[in-house]
Amino acid sequence: MAETTLAAALARFAAETAAKPLPEDVARSVRQRVLDVLGLCVAAYRLPTSAAAVGYVAEQGGRPEANAVGVPDALPAAQAAFANGVLAHSLDYDDTHLPSVLHPSAAVVPAALAAAQAAGADGAAACAAIAVGLEIAVRLGMAGYDTELGNSVFFEHGQHATSICGAMGGAAAAAMLMGLGEQGVLHALGITASFASGIIEANRTGGTVKRLHCGWAAHSAVTAAALVARGFTGPPTVLEGRFGFFEAFLRGEADHAQVVEGLGETWEVPGIFFKPYPANHFTHTAIDAGMALRARGVDPNRIERIELRVPSAVIRTIGQPIETKRAPETGYQAQFSGPYAVVAGLLGGGGLGVGLDDFTDELARDPVRRALMAKVDVVPDERCDAIFPYQFPAIVRLWTDDGREWTEEVLANRGGSKRPLSDAELATKFHANVAGRLPEETARAVYDLVARLDTLPGVGDVMRLLGTLTDPTPRP
Repeated sequence: MAETTLAAALARFAAETAAKPLPEDVARSVRQRVLDVLGLCVAAYRLPTSAAAVGYVAEQGGRPEANAVGVPDALPAAQAAFANGVLAHSLDYDDTHLPSVLHPSAAVVPAALAAAQAAGADGAAACAAIAVGLEIAVRLGMAGYDTELGNSVFFEHGQHATSICGAMGGAAAAAMLMGLGEQGVLHALGITASFASGIIEANRTGGTVKRLHCGWAAHSAVTAAALVARGFTGPPTVLEGRFGFFEAFLRGEADHAQVVEGLGETWEVPGIFFKPYPANHFTHTAIDAGMALRARGVDPNRIERIELRVPSAVIRTIGQPIETKRAPETGYQAQFSGPYAVVAGLLGGGGLGVGLDDFTDELARDPVRRALMAKVDVVPDERCDAIFPYQFPAIVRLWTDDGREWTEEVLANRGGSKRPLSDAELATKFHANVAGRLPEETARAVYDLVARLDTLPGVGDVMRLLGTLTDPTPRP
């Protein structure tokens, strides 16, 4: 084939990246994302679905190759990747790339860690593979972003870009770590395109299947690489071909330049947004605005009315139907409620301002919060529309019974490149996520090892520390 295909360009990028040190900002970002994912995996044990996923893999048997968080005995690498992928995405607390609006680390990091442990790869190789996997995932997501539409074509078609693109990125990472070389990465991409999946109907009408998506993506990634090692091959035109990835998922509506433009020179990885709060990303600036108004002295008892102004496109997620958003029945529903977000910020909480313990079923039904949420209207705002989806801005206006009007504008997300989280803030998030489930000395050891991950002889020491939790049971 005379011309270089898109997948071949990605495979070349993987090979070239593996042959030289990562740029320091990319390497630092990778270490931070590994720490974030591992903390989220531990925190997710509060969910019954996490126990179900881990119980499922523990029953499968097979060759011990890699560790899943909370499972003392090693599992086959694909099963470990599945379990950790489910855990990483289940709390809606994992990182986000904008404007593609996908969560790359929850699939790529579990796939890479499992493959690295199984293959005995060192920490530097693991970091390079994760960087490549994340970059491929977000670039495929960007190829599906429609600038005129202002949204991802994946989402318009009901596809979960996170798991679909995450599987592809994870496959490249796994193939690198299994030592399959440039051609192996190409074939892994070619095979994984037939495995990648995820539809988002559950976002509309309920169900917990979305929590499985990144686990299945990571499982697909490791499985594809293992099959390449045994001789399976994929089509070189898997992305742009007539019956390829873009045609199948996007009906051909893809921007190919996003896949390869500046590849290896301009990295998207450091700009991926961390989540400071365990809720839908559209709600975060509403939380920030609530927190800022509380810091300015607003008394929640004196509030008469609240107006949450947001981009038009997010209202269907966090503001409709408004009666439901004002009265969530569960902590999970509260994670997708604009009114709850403002109120949570006004009342304050744990973690980095609002933490996991602020999204319980009990608090979702708390009469004080319900009374405040009943005063919240969610309305579109032209200034927010102009910024979305490069940020998820919010403007909160409220009126108190002394006749005063208060306004707080938050036009850039905390955790993004304009308002990055510091190492200390990411450490706070990690330790809050593992508190009560990891002994303090184990948590410190994991933190210290991940902080120098690219100097370690392997990732097994980190993963084995996470195999036993002090409390692996779900909590209501």
